[in-house]
Amino acid sequence: MPELPDIIVYREALEQRTLGAILTSLRLGNPFLLRSVSPQPSEAAGRKVVGLRHLGKRIVFQLEGDMFLALHLMIAGRLHWKPMGVKIPGKIGLAAFDFTSGTLTLTEAGTKKRASLHLVAGEENLRALDRGGMDIETGTEEEFTRRLTLENHTVKRSLTDPRLFSGIGSAYSDEILHRAKLSPLRLTRQMTNEEIGTLFLSIREVFSEWTQRLRQEAGDAFPEHVTAFRKEMAVHGKFNRPCPVCGTMVQRIVYAQNECNYCPRCQTDGKLLADRAFSRLLKDDWPKSIDELEAGGMVKGIES
Repeated sequence: MPELPDIIVYREALEQRTLGAILTSLRLGNPFLLRSVSPQPSEAAGRKVVGLRHLGKRIVFQLEGDMFLALHLMIAGRLHWKPMGVKIPGKIGLAAFDFTSGTLTLTEAGTKKRASLHLVAGEENLRALDRGGMDIETGTEEEFTRRLTLENHTVKRSLTDPRLFSGIGSAYSDEILHRAKLSPLRLTRQMTNEEIGTLFLSIREVFSEWTQRLRQEAGDAFPEHVTAFRKEMAVHGKFNRPCPVCGTMVQRIVYAQNECNYCPRCQTDGKLLADRAFSRLLKDDWPKSIDELEAGGMVKGIES
């Protein structure tokens, strides 16, 4: 799922291409994309784009007359800038937004279509789409601390809760926790003030570094390579590959359709976190530490 650095770079690229342009038409390739009833898409046509912003993981076009288009890409939604009037792609095409400056298409790979579009009138109706999470770019450390310790959950869960924090997903939370040298299963109310301060700084650093990297990668072109798995990442998607800090093989916890990646030496003092699927299967044979895992020659063979 595109997270805050991806959303910022998308927004900046769209500002360059659509700010001041007129939305001439909104074509839907899949009617289920539109999740609002009123206003109708035809009412947006002919309006100038007067601003762009992000609302959590949503990209928001502000149109003349206090009307807003709010796009949530979910996991597999992607944006593409094309010549004006291009056809909506067949199987994966969801919509085309025709501007006087070109056409923005929305695609979504896979059979489950989760991306959404809301067309709303007025700031109040736009705010109703906000999950309430703190804006990481502008929030203070004091607000961050209050939200993080509001309930006693694992830090991984809290970071990715859109009601608490805006724009953090599975990929960047792995990178943030690795930077902060914190276990993803550390309980938030057991964290020290020093750990919370380090975590807050790590979020700012990771997002700043990746936003700049993605800007440089895109250059003047429209960002077309948005993905949650990047070779420059330290631990996310790097199961059984060496940690760039200490060289220990990155481990993972698999849960439902998600996974959490971490370095056992950098983040958990050498302890292996229990995987719900594989560790329960092995029970007493599950190694308790990375040293035990490496000594038993299991590092290369574990698959969940």
